[in-house]
Amino acid sequence: MTAIIILSNPISVLRIYGKKETVIPADLPLVQELGATLREWVQIWNKLYVNNKAALFQNVQQMTYNLIEYRSQIVSGTLPKDDLIELKKKVTAKIDYGNRILGLDLLVRDEAGNTLDPECTSTVNLFRAHESASRSIDEKIQEEKTRLQNLAMRRQSFFSIAHTYSLLMNLKNFVCNIGEDAELLMSLYDPDQSEFISENFLVRWDSKGMPKEIEKLNNLPALFTDLSSSDLIRPRLFLVCQIIRVGCMELKDGKRHTGGLRRPFGVAVMDITDIAHGKADDEEKQHFIPFQQIAMETYIRQRQLIMSPLIPSRVIGENEPLTAVFNKVIATREVNHKGQGLFVTLKLLPGDLAQVQKDYPHFVDRTTSIVRKMGFPEIILPGDVRNDIYVTLLQGEFDRGKKKTPKNVEVVMSVLDDEGKQIEVDVKKAEDAKTYLTLPGSWAEVEEYERQSGKPIHHSTLIPITKDSFQISTLTCSTKLTQNVDLLGLLNWRSNPEKLEENLQRLMEVEGGEIVKFLQDTLDALFNIMMETSEKDTYDTLVFNALVFVISLIGDVKFQHFNPVLEAYINKHFSATLAYMKLTKVLNYYISHAEDPVHSERLYAALKAFKYLFRFIAQSRILYFRFYGSSEDGDDFFDSIRTLFLSVNTLMDRPLDEAVKIKGAILKYIPAILNDIQQVFDPVELSVLVAKFIESIPDTQLVRQKLGCMVKIVEGDLFKLPDCRDVLLPLFTDQLSGQLDDHSNKPDHEGCVHLLSAILDMLDRKDVGSMKSHVQLIMERLLRRVNRTVIGMSRDSPLIVKYTKYLSQNTLGHYLACMTAILKQMEDDHYDYYISTFKTRQDIIDFLMETFIMFKDLMGNVFPSDWIIMNLLQMQVFMRAINQYSEVLNHYFLDPAHFHLQLWNNYFHLIVAFLTHKSLQLESFSLEKRNKILNKYGDMRKCIGFRLRDMWYNLGPHKMKFIPGMVGPILEATLVPEPELRKATIPIFFDMMQCEHHFSPNRTFQRFEHELITKLDQEVEGGRGDEQYKLLLEKTLLDHCRRHRYLSQSGEELALLLSTLLENLLAYRTITHDENPELRMSCTVNVLNFYKEKKREDIYIRYLYKLRDLHLDCENYTEAAYTLLLHAELLEWSEKLCAPHLIPRGALGAPACTQQELKERLFQEIICYLDKGKMWEKAIEMSKQLGKMHENQIFDFMELSHLLKQQAQFYENIMHAMRPQPEYFAVGYYGQSFPSFLRNKMFIYRGKEYEWLEDFSLKLLSQFPNAVRMTSTAAPGDNICNSAGQHIQCFTVKPVLSLPPQFKDKGVPEQILNYYRTNQVDHFQYSRPFRKGERIPENEFATMWIERTTYITAYCFPGILKWFEVKSMSVDEISPLQNAIETMELANEKLSNLVQQQACDHTLSVHPLSMMLSGIVDPAVMGGSSNYEKAFFTEAYMQQHPEDLERIEVLKHLIALQIPLLDKGIQIHGEKSTEQLKPLHNRLVTCFQELREKVQKQYGVITLPCSLTEKKKSRVGSVVMPYIMSSTLRRMSTISMSSNSMLSNASSSLSSTSGSSEGNSYRAGSQERTSVLSGCEEDNRISKKNRKEWSMSKSQVLCERPIDTNEVPPVCLPYGHFIRQNLQKPVAIILIYNSSPKKQQRPKSLTIGDRRLALSLFHGEPANFSLHNPLNPLPASPHTPRSSSEWKHFSYSSLLSNHSANTSDNSTTPPPMPPKKHPYEGDHALNPYEFTSLSPLKVDCKPPPPPPKTRKSMFPTQEYNPQ
Repeated sequence: MTAIIILSNPISVLRIYGKKETVIPADLPLVQELGATLREWVQIWNKLYVNNKAALFQNVQQMTYNLIEYRSQIVSGTLPKDDLIELKKKVTAKIDYGNRILGLDLLVRDEAGNTLDPECTSTVNLFRAHESASRSIDEKIQEEKTRLQNLAMRRQSFFSIAHTYSLLMNLKNFVCNIGEDAELLMSLYDPDQSEFISENFLVRWDSKGMPKEIEKLNNLPALFTDLSSSDLIRPRLFLVCQIIRVGCMELKDGKRHTGGLRRPFGVAVMDITDIAHGKADDEEKQHFIPFQQIAMETYIRQRQLIMSPLIPSRVIGENEPLTAVFNKVIATREVNHKGQGLFVTLKLLPGDLAQVQKDYPHFVDRTTSIVRKMGFPEIILPGDVRNDIYVTLLQGEFDRGKKKTPKNVEVVMSVLDDEGKQIEVDVKKAEDAKTYLTLPGSWAEVEEYERQSGKPIHHSTLIPITKDSFQISTLTCSTKLTQNVDLLGLLNWRSNPEKLEENLQRLMEVEGGEIVKFLQDTLDALFNIMMETSEKDTYDTLVFNALVFVISLIGDVKFQHFNPVLEAYINKHFSATLAYMKLTKVLNYYISHAEDPVHSERLYAALKAFKYLFRFIAQSRILYFRFYGSSEDGDDFFDSIRTLFLSVNTLMDRPLDEAVKIKGAILKYIPAILNDIQQVFDPVELSVLVAKFIESIPDTQLVRQKLGCMVKIVEGDLFKLPDCRDVLLPLFTDQLSGQLDDHSNKPDHEGCVHLLSAILDMLDRKDVGSMKSHVQLIMERLLRRVNRTVIGMSRDSPLIVKYTKYLSQNTLGHYLACMTAILKQMEDDHYDYYISTFKTRQDIIDFLMETFIMFKDLMGNVFPSDWIIMNLLQMQVFMRAINQYSEVLNHYFLDPAHFHLQLWNNYFHLIVAFLTHKSLQLESFSLEKRNKILNKYGDMRKCIGFRLRDMWYNLGPHKMKFIPGMVGPILEATLVPEPELRKATIPIFFDMMQCEHHFSPNRTFQRFEHELITKLDQEVEGGRGDEQYKLLLEKTLLDHCRRHRYLSQSGEELALLLSTLLENLLAYRTITHDENPELRMSCTVNVLNFYKEKKREDIYIRYLYKLRDLHLDCENYTEAAYTLLLHAELLEWSEKLCAPHLIPRGALGAPACTQQELKERLFQEIICYLDKGKMWEKAIEMSKQLGKMHENQIFDFMELSHLLKQQAQFYENIMHAMRPQPEYFAVGYYGQSFPSFLRNKMFIYRGKEYEWLEDFSLKLLSQFPNAVRMTSTAAPGDNICNSAGQHIQCFTVKPVLSLPPQFKDKGVPEQILNYYRTNQVDHFQYSRPFRKGERIPENEFATMWIERTTYITAYCFPGILKWFEVKSMSVDEISPLQNAIETMELANEKLSNLVQQQACDHTLSVHPLSMMLSGIVDPAVMGGSSNYEKAFFTEAYMQQHPEDLERIEVLKHLIALQIPLLDKGIQIHGEKSTEQLKPLHNRLVTCFQELREKVQKQYGVITLPCSLTEKKKSRVGSVVMPYIMSSTLRRMSTISMSSNSMLSNASSSLSSTSGSSEGNSYRAGSQERTSVLSGCEEDNRISKKNRKEWSMSKSQVLCERPIDTNEVPPVCLPYGHFIRQNLQKPVAIILIYNSSPKKQQRPKSLTIGDRRLALSLFHGEPANFSLHNPLNPLPASPHTPRSSSEWKHFSYSSLLSNHSANTSDNSTTPPPMPPKKHPYEGDHALNPYEFTSLSPLKVDCKPPPPPPKTRKSMFPTQEYNPQ
């Protein structure tokens, strides 16, 4: 049951089909389209705003507003029908234009503006509509560009759209001091021809300076009409105005004896050439036309003569002709107008009066005066009625009579009828008009009058005797009257028949405009002559020629509008019943005598008039039958038609060079006569005659013209008749087949496709009878030809270039439309019949192969992507054809005997190409477009996908032939995002696994797996695949494999493997579009690691180079080198040829290079990158490998020489080049929103040069704008790890030095050690303070412990990434006392370094030294070392912690060690202090004396071993930093005051090196103690404030030997000097070599106050100290193995915090003490007092980020980390 419910608001109709409801909108289709368009545009509009495309945004905005306005007008229902039609055209044009500039689909419409339906429109017409629409839109876009860019082009386009124009002039004001009434006569004037073009526009002005019609003030419009393009392109065109004064004879006539006289007063001219040429177009601009006075009044003339009698007058005289006056004014460059003149606006409008009134109603209305042209317009319209005569009084001569002065003359012109009555009441004459009209008007009439009357006319009393004379000119502009004598002679031929022949000949000399005005009269006269002289043949040829001339005139563009007049005459007024006899007779005569040159020209003219000649012939024959009822002439007429065609055939069969012009004209014009002949001739016989005519043309002659002739025949009425089509169609198909034959030399493809498209278009109509047999004929004869033509066309041909602006040239697209039309019109039995026409199975194979390749090549490659309707129609037709050919494959080529692998392979590839075609991917379209396609075509992918599945399963045992070749195409099909299609096609994978497992010898599916992984990588990288596909693929394969007997395990492994691969690839693809290069690198490494595990070297290498390119983009040259090294490791040093997969794309080597050649090139590129990354140690290692090859195997000594020179440069760079070391950062990503490869994991990042924690953190957070930075460095809880957000933890860590074995126990320059401090490391440490035990308010430092965390990464740094994941971590605790020792060591190191800098370089500023000394000797805030005394030196602490007694003694020694350093520092400070610093220095001296007295009293005296500033010689090239090592200072024993005095002489001679020194120190009593140097370190940064140069010094060399008890251990002396002393224990002998080469210039970047380069730190090894026994010598290397107890109980690591950096800035005393009120207990939050990790490397990165002040630190941050 169906019910229709009309809703109360007539917006929609609800139609109910049973239980289904459908809402059908009741709006007009155009209104619906408007709504859909606006919804689509608004979405794009929003995106344009977001993307900041301002110009396009504003354009779309304006178009959207226009559409909304148009829609409201249409919906209102108040528009008249004509206005609604025009508005619909505007709307559709605006929509199509907007869709094009927005890249949307092109809509094709019919003439009414409705969208074409592909089901109701022929394919060829649909193609033509697309072509036309696209071309028109392109032209409009080009016009828009031209309009905005080039005024000259605007002018060309303006003149190309119309033939008649109008000039709108609006007189705004007239300013002139006349004092009397005036008349303004305005017209258009050509000064070059001295002629007026238009009539005058009259405006009357009163004496008060206002228009007579006061309501038109400031608005006096006039429209100058009928201007032709020839008028506008005149070299010069002027708007002229003649001002006439109406009043007295003289302007100052006081008596006022006269009045109402019209006297010339002045003129005004304006050049309007630019406006006429279109170069200026501003209707709002007011133009000023200056006034020039010409009337020479008597008083003016007298005044001028009195004032300037010698100056000739420049004022134009009133007695001159008007044209001369205008020409003189135009020639005058400057006019003294004194502000007098006219104000006008001008605008040029295209079109005649009717068109302008229609197009510009706001400009032209009823009040606008119409000023017509003095003559006809360029194009005379049939309805244009005009009957004007223009009389111009040129000049006159008047007799003075008896007077001495000229008399005043008033001339009045009037028009009277033949009875003397006035037609216009404006005559002031006293004479009798009737009498006056009888008088002669010319000298000829005077002579005639005198001859008849016999007396002179001057004796007559009828008129006075006068010598007055006039000269006048006349111009007749009439469509009713003519003054042409020749035309009048023809029209009145009966009155003078003896001149008929002459009149007929002279008719062809008459101007065409005169003839068309009297077209009907002229034709009547010609046919009357023909009929009334029918018995004679005298005038037949003349009349025929005259008729041809008249018809040819109608074909002219100027008179083309008279075609309807001619048609109307033939249908309604033509009455010559026997004209056909005369016309056919003359025509046959001309054709039979075409070889005669005289007749050939006449024949050519007749052929151009063929159409209307046969219209007359056919109409005459019809009138004859209508009048007589039967034919009295028997078959004469039919014989004449047959004779005509026979003569034409004979003419066409002649050689080409004879009458080629006539032949071309016959082919062009003969199709136009068939429709008329068909009315009076048998259509079938006529078809036979036409067929014979076509056959008479030689195949190689006039091919293009012949094809064009056949096109017109097909488009005529004759071809619509089935019987006629039976005759003509075989001929046309044979002609096409011959042209498209493979052996044709120069086929006219364009002409053929036009003929074929015309035939197919006709056969697609519903009103032309049965067409099944005709479609079969075309299919049988032309389908294969068309296919081969398309395949054979070159893609590079200019005719086949993909669509450009000139779409008509796209022959390939036209052929594709024809092929689609043929396939669309073929029915199922047509396919079966066509296959049956092939003689052999091989012919079928050839046809199907051609078709499959062609289909695959044409889909989506010919029609533009915005031709969505054409593309979808093509796909729909192709799908039907593919399904038909599928049955052919199953029927003919499935059995083993006839199975054809290549044919099936092409078939499968075609289906996959169809499935993946972009026009069918509905997911990429908007919802509205998707629904339209589904409703119209359905989802064609599912239909063809199911066919793919069925055809695969039909293969049976042949499946193995398609493995692995079809794995990739099937994968493409399964990746199409359509759920049902995926479910249908993914099982094919399992079927392939099963087939290969069954047929392979080892029962595996390795080939399938290998190919699937390869193709999956390519497809996912190309943008296909998603998470749903991954899940569905895994589920489907697992379900099938688990049910299989043999594939359950291996299949399940493959399914899980593919799932993992897809996860990595999807993550990689997602990140590749990310701006964050680090995430892209991570995903790339994950993918290449996967392929490395699967041993897929080809894909692995491809991703290696992707990673390399990412590193190069980020200037990570070191990581790029290590990435390429992975490729090099896959190669051998052998002469084996490289496998293709080992050579990367864009290869380093040729395709056939050997592995050795490729590896060598890789090594060279790696060395280059390492050099750029300043990794010269690694570069030397790679270079040495290359050198061995060149030295021992290749023997290329020249290359070896180059390598050695390169190595030498690298060695020099290591020792001298500045190489800032990177920071390392620990980063944790917590939360479920992070990608899987980051989620809840911790990484160590290697920073760039000079990259600090603040910068790194900002960069990190910018990559994850939604992430929250954690304020704690403790491991997060489950609530954070499992949260939906993103949490980032970031802090600085210290690398742990791992020294190579060759450097153990050897003297190594610091520049060499610096490399290993930040490279070849995988252990990192981080230290965090915390409270342990009860809090002591008076001294919080006693309970402050350090938690030291060690992280171990998966790979060493540097590597293929700048970050690696943390694989393990461990935590240790450092006691407060040990922390105090390490902090005190750091403070002493800083002080010693600064003191030595100041001593070595007197140019350094003293302010840093001032602040440090002040912070130590005069601690104002932190309390200095007294905090340690309160915390650790109390009896209570010693009793509670007896195990710390040794450490307490060490701490005391360190405190005592500060005194000599301070002493030296204050000494230097005094030397460098200025007068302003003297008060501060005095204060420092006072405080130091108090501090020294206190310390020496409590902890003893320590004497430095040697001078701080003395420079020694050492070995060349051993470069270390010039600082005293704290390891030396902190292990020197304290001595009593007396001891100090005893050794003062010796100590003064002790040598102190810039790197480190070792010596013996003594303590009072029987105990002896030896302090040795265990190691040294240098920080990776050099302070810009504290260093200005690099200094050369020595490295320490430690050797251990047993010492005799009688020997005295040596004390460090100048070179070669030793002091011995009796010792009971072995001691370390320190050999010191110093060298001081010239100082190297400090780089500019090392400026004071910048954190980027900090002081180098020297660190010693931890050791167990005994206060009772001398110490054993310690190893020199910082990596000497030690026990865990050593780590646990004692460590001299330097723990630097943010506070330590800050305190140095604020002049606080080191060691830094904790603040009084900072609750550390139980709080793991980052704070400025957190300590850095135990590390032998650089130590000035401080987690969490230091406050901004630290970036301006005056002092470097340092750390001493023993290991």
